Amino acid sequence: MKIKFLLFWLFLSVISFAQNTTKIKGIVTDKDSNQPLGFVSVSLKGTGYKTDTDVNGSYELNVKPGNFTLVFSFVGYKSYEKNITLTSGQTLEVNTSLQENSSKIEEVVVKVSVKKTTETALLKEQQKAVEMKQSIGSQEMERKGISDVEEGLTKVTGITKAESRGLFVRGLENRYNNLLINDLQAPSNSPFKKIIPLDLFPTDIVGVLGVFKTFNPNIPGDFAGATINVETTEPQSSQTKLSVGFGYVTNNNGNDFLISESANNTDGFFGIQKKYRELPNAYGTIGAYRLTSAQYKEGYKNSSWNVDKVGAPINNSISFSHSDKFKFNNNRSFSYLISLNGDNKYQVRRGVERSFIEGLGEYNNDLYSQSYSYQTNASTLVGLKYKSNRLQVATNSIYIRTTESLIKDQYGILSNQKSTPNRLVRTNQFEQSDYFNNQLLASYKLTSDDKHSVKGGISYVKTLYELPDRKFLDGKLNSDGSFENSYGGNTLNRQHFNIKGNYYVSGMFEYNFKFGKEINGKSNKLSLGYNSFKNSIVSNYRFFSTRALSGSYTVTTSLNDINDQILSDIDNGLVFEREESTADYKVKLNQFVNAGYANLFFNLTEKLEINGGVRFETSDRTIKFRTIADSFDSKYRKNTEKKNYILPSINSKYALTDKANLRLAASKTITRPVLMEVLPVQFVNPDGTVETGNGGLKDTENLNADLKYEFFSDKKDMVAVGVYGKNIQDPIERIFKPSATQITTFQNSKVANLYGAEFEFIFNMAHIAKNLDNFSVGLNASVMKTKVEISDDNQLENNPSRELQGASNWVLNADAKYEFNLGKEIKNTVSLVYGVKGKSIFAVGTAGLDHIYEMPFHKLDFVYSSKLTKNLSAKFSADNILNPYQRFQLGNNSEIQITEPSLLLKEYKKGVGLSLSLSYTF
Repeated sequence: MKIKFLLFWLFLSVISFAQNTTKIKGIVTDKDSNQPLGFVSVSLKGTGYKTDTDVNGSYELNVKPGNFTLVFSFVGYKSYEKNITLTSGQTLEVNTSLQENSSKIEEVVVKVSVKKTTETALLKEQQKAVEMKQSIGSQEMERKGISDVEEGLTKVTGITKAESRGLFVRGLENRYNNLLINDLQAPSNSPFKKIIPLDLFPTDIVGVLGVFKTFNPNIPGDFAGATINVETTEPQSSQTKLSVGFGYVTNNNGNDFLISESANNTDGFFGIQKKYRELPNAYGTIGAYRLTSAQYKEGYKNSSWNVDKVGAPINNSISFSHSDKFKFNNNRSFSYLISLNGDNKYQVRRGVERSFIEGLGEYNNDLYSQSYSYQTNASTLVGLKYKSNRLQVATNSIYIRTTESLIKDQYGILSNQKSTPNRLVRTNQFEQSDYFNNQLLASYKLTSDDKHSVKGGISYVKTLYELPDRKFLDGKLNSDGSFENSYGGNTLNRQHFNIKGNYYVSGMFEYNFKFGKEINGKSNKLSLGYNSFKNSIVSNYRFFSTRALSGSYTVTTSLNDINDQILSDIDNGLVFEREESTADYKVKLNQFVNAGYANLFFNLTEKLEINGGVRFETSDRTIKFRTIADSFDSKYRKNTEKKNYILPSINSKYALTDKANLRLAASKTITRPVLMEVLPVQFVNPDGTVETGNGGLKDTENLNADLKYEFFSDKKDMVAVGVYGKNIQDPIERIFKPSATQITTFQNSKVANLYGAEFEFIFNMAHIAKNLDNFSVGLNASVMKTKVEISDDNQLENNPSRELQGASNWVLNADAKYEFNLGKEIKNTVSLVYGVKGKSIFAVGTAGLDHIYEMPFHKLDFVYSSKLTKNLSAKFSADNILNPYQRFQLGNNSEIQITEPSLLLKEYKKGVGLSLSLSYTF
């Protein structure tokens, strides 16, 4: 009887509760684009009722009956209030649209969901996230005239770009960064860089760039500078877009330009040159084989030594994209994106190139260099995505090809032979990289309320980096313009170098469980996951030399038309070519990394959130190689490193107010070396300088700590101040190795300690005057101090401590934006963007020589974007307006006496770039 009475009482209670509650629901959209807005704050004024819209702009609140004021607020949008009356059992639907505080250009590269790509949405996401993460979306990249991912990332606090060497984060070199594409690990297409050069990713294919500056267990443990996640775009509607662009660079385009004879054709324009540089079939088996005259002619019939002089045309680019989204009942949809991009660029560099060697206070090489580089980039993305209430499945296929045809002349004194000041070394090379990344991603809500969910993905990547038939000429350039060459030694050489990525497989799986009371739109969440990658790489490096049949044989000929002379001398039996590869020509690398992790997000209070966890990572890296003293049929030597890592982390956020946060983070991570830093390969340059890896390099182990204060306003303002510190065990550094020639290699130092501070603000000038509502400025700066202790067994350096190689003491980025309309239709944005980083050690000095420093480089860009009509937009940009010198120089604290008048080792100017692009959307 008591049980029946209890059940009856419970039933009445449920009925009573149901009758005394009401529901408010609806959708919030952007007033201009009519796209849904995620992360909008929805609250009842003067009460504790509050929630946020989800990624589809939807919200829902369960409250008691009464009279209320419903408030919608979002960073960068005008708040909206509505008086409502709620009665028992009622469901009230309130849909609304919010208006941004200032006008904006609505056209983006590919229309994507507003909740992810607008500056305001990303600022809101940054404010809500517990980890320290900064993002830049396609809208901001379009506004600032950003054409590729790498340029976009330089707008993030503490990030700068070093030409040809990638991104520096907080002063740390490229090796300290890591790359994800849609949350999956991705390799590089170049063995000289840790991550694929991000200027190869056009903004057409990007929705959001996310930069993690603090570590979380669900991202790879290879972390010290930043982990960058490139999220490919998701179409929201049907759109077809065609863009063309043209560019002119002072001192580059329109001037005399040298290009390989085999590249001066239609195939060369499209970068199809590899077929002209194939290895002769007669060199099928490696060894000291000598080509006959007939084999030489047949094998190199398409690979000429000749060089054509042309006028460099203007740079050009073209891109085409098409996307569509189909919506079905029950909130199901299917979208696809096809993007094709290509560009051609001509680049000229002129300036000195000098070097010192062990124990010599004079230049070993004192050369004036002129290089002529013709580059092509082509990329394709095909993306498909299916979405329903509970299931999402996506596939992405990305193909990128880059080529460079380079002619480089170095003139002057070589190998300290001052009696011959007219030596000329010419490099004639072609570089090609192919990168093919296929991804499959899926997520599923195990329960309809999303309390239990899983997500996973797998990618398969093939890479190939090649320098086929890299040709060197070394001789004398006479006063009458003729070229004098003595066959023998290293005066007429060829190299064939390639690194083949047999495969790179990356996978991840994660289970998420939400529990507890929802606070500020977020529930407590436990994440358990696994991810890994496995890769296999083989490098081949073969050498071929042309020599006199007996003694020494010298010819004088035309430098640019030398091929006929070489063919004639081979035909007449005066000279021959043979292979001079040694047993160390091939190196194999296999690596397998497995990781499991647990992560817990917990709302301790309405103001305090903590995200903590641990990652268990195992690493197995094996390098197989032979030395120069081994025979070709000897067994491979092995260098194996197996390590297990326990990597804990904690991120916490305390909401001081609705607009201000205080953050604290700490973690342990590792850093793995760049491929060419660890491969035991001696990469020989025509001027005698050598770059070589160190197969004994160890991974670094890093302790990281961050503290940050940030404030967000309703007008897209943001102010952030942070401090950070790192302890790096066994830091990897670039050094000069004592030798009769200049050898660059890499080593582990003992320990590095660094600490720094960051400052960032975005300020809308409407605070000063209402008529400045469309004008805003932004600035971010980073200052840092570093100290390295060298290893006890380091016999190369004389000082026990110094600054960390590659680290800049300060970084500064700034931009100013003004938006205005011409008439009712033409919307315009003008942006001025500036960036610079401080002096840093490029390579550590040894044998009594001071370090080589990379000097500050001030970059100022101007961008004018205009939406001329609903379909047509234009962009004009002036790049590198200040056109400063890029300089590398020896420090003035060498322990040996330097007798040269200048410590400048390398110098050149990039030129001022002027470009115009037009885009038409169908």
